[in-house]
Formats: sequence, structure tokens, C-alpha cells
Amino acid sequence: MTGLIVKQISAGEAELVFELFDKYRVFYKQPSDINLAENFIKDRLNNNESVIYVAFLDGWAVGFTQLYPKYSSMRVVKNWILNDLYVEEAYRKQGIAGLLMQAAMDFAKINNAMFVQLETQADNYTAQSLYESVGFIQQEPDTEFLVYRKSVD
Repeated sequence: MTGLIVKQISAGEAELVFELFDKYRVFYKQPSDINLAENFIKDRLNNNESVIYVAFLDGWAVGFTQLYPKYSSMRVVKNWILNDLYVEEAYRKQGIAGLLMQAAMDFAKINNAMFVQLETQADNYTAQSLYESVGFIQQEPDTEFLVYRKSVD
């Protein structure tokens, strides 16, 4: 897609994702609260507690993904949980979510992770189809959430 850029944002660019994060929460039936969204995102980035990639189409932020670290003492490695993935409704089914996920996988690989993990609701078939199409494999059956992982090659 021409004019599409996916990039990791810094704490100084946090405002680029506030509205998208608020819409993401509303999608999951949480009340809209832009101040809460701003504070949460600022805290995560200022405290180096998450990594956020944003998809820009012709300069407009249209989607994001947020990763959280998951440490393994046994393997002595930091893996990543792909916790949030959101694309504005008007821009869905254009490959943007896949590009955000690929950016997350590339980041994990560069940072020597063994895997990226994510969860989705058992009835979110659209998300499941996307995750499986890019190589994520379901790990543990559950009635409420499905856990997927993808090895970092």
C-alpha cells in the first residue's frame, strides 16, 4: 500500500496513539476516556514498560500495536506479549494489521526474543484467522481466551 509507514514511537511521540488507544478500549466495550488513555500510554512509554508501533497512512495514524515484555528466568530471555492491536475500521482488511504484527516480530527477533505471544477471545474469529495466517499457533485451549505464540526465526 503506497504511503503506508509502520514505525516504533518514542515517549515524545506518545500523543500519536492516544486516540487510537481510546478507540481500541471502546472496541472492547470500555467507556471512552481520552485522559485515561493519555496517562496510560505516557506511563508505559516513559517507564519503558511497553513498545508501540504505529501505522501511518499518508501521515495519519491509522493503527497501532503495543508489546509488553515477558521474562523467562529459565531461558534467561525477554520475550514479548503482543497485547494490543487496533486498526481504524475504515482501514481494515488492507494488510495494515499484518504489517504491524510483522514489525512486532522483527522487533522481537532483533532483541533476541524466543517468541511473541498474544491472546484473543475465543469468539473473535476474525482475529484468530489473522493470527493463524501469519504463523501464530494456538497454545492452550480455553473457553474464554485463546493463547497463540509464534517463534522468532
